[in-house]
Amino acid sequence: MNAPPVSRPASGRRPSLTRQLLLWSLGALAIVWGSFVFIGYQTGVHEADELTDGHLASVAALLLNLRATEAMEGPQRTERTPTPWLKSHDYQQTISVVQWDAQGRVLSITGSVPEPPFSDAEGFADLTLGPDKVAWRSFSQWDAGRTRKIMVMLELRERDELADDIAGQLIEPGLWLLPVVSLALGLALWRGLRPLYALSADVAALDPTSAQRLASRHAWSEFESVVASINTLLDRQQVAMVRERRLANEVAHELRTPLSSIALQASALAGELTEEARAQALARIGQDALRAGHVLNQLLALARASRAELHEAKAPVDLSALARSVCADYAQAAWKRGDDLGLSAPTALTVPGHAVLLDIAVRNLVENALKHTPEGTQIAVQLGSADAGGAWLQVCDDGARQQAGGAPGRAAAVPVDSLHLGHEILRRVADIHGGHFGAAPAPAPFTTCYRLDLPSPSAPAAG
Repeated sequence: MNAPPVSRPASGRRPSLTRQLLLWSLGALAIVWGSFVFIGYQTGVHEADELTDGHLASVAALLLNLRATEAMEGPQRTERTPTPWLKSHDYQQTISVVQWDAQGRVLSITGSVPEPPFSDAEGFADLTLGPDKVAWRSFSQWDAGRTRKIMVMLELRERDELADDIAGQLIEPGLWLLPVVSLALGLALWRGLRPLYALSADVAALDPTSAQRLASRHAWSEFESVVASINTLLDRQQVAMVRERRLANEVAHELRTPLSSIALQASALAGELTEEARAQALARIGQDALRAGHVLNQLLALARASRAELHEAKAPVDLSALARSVCADYAQAAWKRGDDLGLSAPTALTVPGHAVLLDIAVRNLVENALKHTPEGTQIAVQLGSADAGGAWLQVCDDGARQQAGGAPGRAAAVPVDSLHLGHEILRRVADIHGGHFGAAPAPAPFTTCYRLDLPSPSAPAAG
């Protein structure tokens, strides 16, 4: 059954790293900028308050030293001369002054302030005066002899306007600067990510079927591991593709022979044949069908090996128990051929691996020994522990000696897959387990031996 296609988002909906970086950068910039604006506004208000209070205190000290009311009799109110042209200056303020004698009699009032109540207290104060309840900021002070008191006043509205003006002057450059910095930041990010765009374009242009590799122009330190990993994957893919193409060609060749023979024999059956020729044709069709079926079974085993590599986790496997089970399954087939199938293994031999794949490997070794040797062959399945903590399994036979001896009644078995698909399966299983498979020196009295070595659990996987 074909796997369902993996759904991929449309290119227009795919998230952009550039947009993500720009949004995060602008977000961080906006937060920092907003913090500076808030702090700047608070600083402007604070400085305006200090400036106003200092101005009130300075005017009070100046007027106390001038003693301008000593020649006046009775309270005097002096309205401020209208000077509308001065309002264009942001820091020009309307100051009102009230003076009392020691008994609390008003000596003079300058400005538009209503007459405030007299008090002995000195210093800054916030007052609400007049029928309109206007808020005023005041500073009052006695002279050295406490014979005269002066109060300098300013509407809080003017002070707040001054504070807003100062704070606005501090904020305004930031308002103009933010879009400029955002534009410059976007251009800088785009320019800085150009190597990533180039790497992405080169990766997209790679042809997996060719021997092409990523160029060395992506020699940025941040890209070293990525480029090396991609090139390593490409190399492994090339090796795998070469191996798969070779395997596909061999399988096609191996299947072509029995299928062609089946078609030829089937055509012959359509003609006039003797009973003996018809029986031989049917027998040949049966043999060729079994041969093609065996090749297909080997292909299915290869597919299971690949699937197990991707989806199954390694687990402890008792290799001795597995080998005993396989030998028991093939004991009947060995007895029918007159073979001697033996097992030499410790009571328990546990290795980490895929039980399904190891079972396939042992069965292939035993099956190959049964099908590629003449009848009456002595076959031995041997297991043991390696010095480094791993394990090994080998299947040996004396088929070559039986073939050379030519014992009567012992016909050589016809090879089922001359291209060693079974060995290809064993190599795949060995690669998955980080081990090695190949021919091994045959101990006496055997002539052929194939061995599967499995590493210890702590040993690094090969490849």
